[in-house]
Amino acid sequence: MSDNSETDYEVGQDNVQIMGLDVHNPVFAVSGLTIIAFVFFSLVFREQAAEFFGWLRPALTSKFDWVFMLACNIFVVFSILLIVTPYGSIRLGGDDAKPDYSYAGWFSMLFAAGMGIGLVFWGVAEPISHYGASLGGVAVGEDGVRTDWAPLGAGLEDPEASRKLAMAATIFHWGAHPWAIYAVVALALAFFSFNRGLPLTMRSVFYPIFGEATWGPLGHIIDVLAVFATIFGLATSLGLGATQALAGLNYLFDVPVTDGMKVLLIGLITAFALISVVAGLDKGVKRLSEANMILAAALLLLVLIVGPTVAILTGFFDSLFEYVVALPTLSNWVGREDTNFMQGWTTFYWAWWISWSPFVGMFIARISKGRTVREFVICVILIPTVVGALWMSVFGGAALDQVMSGNGQELSDAALELKMFTMFEAFPMTGLLSFIGIILVVVFFVTSSDSGSLVIDTITAGGKTDAPTAQRVFWCILEGAIAIVLLLGGGLGALQAAAVATGFPFALVLMLMCVSIFIGLENERRRR
Repeated sequence: MSDNSETDYEVGQDNVQIMGLDVHNPVFAVSGLTIIAFVFFSLVFREQAAEFFGWLRPALTSKFDWVFMLACNIFVVFSILLIVTPYGSIRLGGDDAKPDYSYAGWFSMLFAAGMGIGLVFWGVAEPISHYGASLGGVAVGEDGVRTDWAPLGAGLEDPEASRKLAMAATIFHWGAHPWAIYAVVALALAFFSFNRGLPLTMRSVFYPIFGEATWGPLGHIIDVLAVFATIFGLATSLGLGATQALAGLNYLFDVPVTDGMKVLLIGLITAFALISVVAGLDKGVKRLSEANMILAAALLLLVLIVGPTVAILTGFFDSLFEYVVALPTLSNWVGREDTNFMQGWTTFYWAWWISWSPFVGMFIARISKGRTVREFVICVILIPTVVGALWMSVFGGAALDQVMSGNGQELSDAALELKMFTMFEAFPMTGLLSFIGIILVVVFFVTSSDSGSLVIDTITAGGKTDAPTAQRVFWCILEGAIAIVLLLGGGLGALQAAAVATGFPFALVLMLMCVSIFIGLENERRRR
């Protein structure tokens, strides 16, 4: 184990320049060719692909749910320790480093990258799903195993208890745990890049553990895994976004919901992402992220104003309290009887967040220079958790108010991707709300795609952040292609299976990353 992070390795020293490209050998070739082969075989053997994805997700979530649950609990505890220990005073980039972005720009980018499409897709759908399952109560099969999808002990046919449980479970899935995953990866990348001058790639994080072996085959495996996790995690979100955007367009303008339209929509949005990718981080991603936040805030305020305002606001504080109370039980995996909920919802979510973590983590790392570790962890975990809870309370609270008042049968019965648009029917300005919702999904879609392309390109360019634009274009197109293939080869189930499959090996990588961060911060503290 290395006692410091000093190395003679230079950024890009293993790169090859060919046909105007500047790529890491062999990370770019292995990643690119493997993913292209996956796309090809999934298109040629669609039936077999659908069957495989249908088997894969439940197989992983049932056998390795404890790995995901344990790992994410470790990330939360580790992050809290960083806040309360002396390590929190260490500044990313050195004692004299200044932040590159204002708080407003910083929050906009990290939030848009971290949760965008998911919040819009699940903001209404998830609370309604948990509420319906909780209200239905516990159902047990002949083998004594629960067959319902309710969280914990369900709501025992009590509407108010079911509402509280539904909101607590929803905030749990969008709160401290996923943001702790992002914080671990982002902090590791930022610290070893800005404080130690190592390349901005996943392998650099493990230099304190593996020493010079980090730059060899072991490092290649880590970076290739990071590319796989990122691109399949992104494809899951892009597929969700396309499904919801098309459902909204069908709802507003009678655009047909067909596979051809899904392919066309993903193609068009990928084209917009390409324009942003070519514009670069400051001109493209930053401006789009800020536009996103303005649109999201506008939609949030409109729903708050035209919806049951008092019920939503009181429900927000009530839901946050219920989340904190239920957190220890929801985080525990031992002796749980609600296996459908834990494996089908929580384990999938944790795998999805972990598969997103190289992408979101590297993106947050690039924009976080100059922040102290304490400031970084608080801002990356606590503030987004509260904002996410507010979003879910506004959209979920408004939807639950409709259902609990007896006027929401159509909302309960609507498909997942249509639930938000169905909820808007009960409000004034239905068309405006729905149109803003579609635009928001599309812009979140674009930001996720272009910022993901920047991140994958950085990894496959050996840590270079100024690699040729053509490489980012290649990855952007490939992201769109994978989203199309997964949607055609099994729909939402295939998307979720891909996220779980790539999240599992990376969960182990992230736990090792915590050890590496501790070693790095301890060495930094001794140097001061």
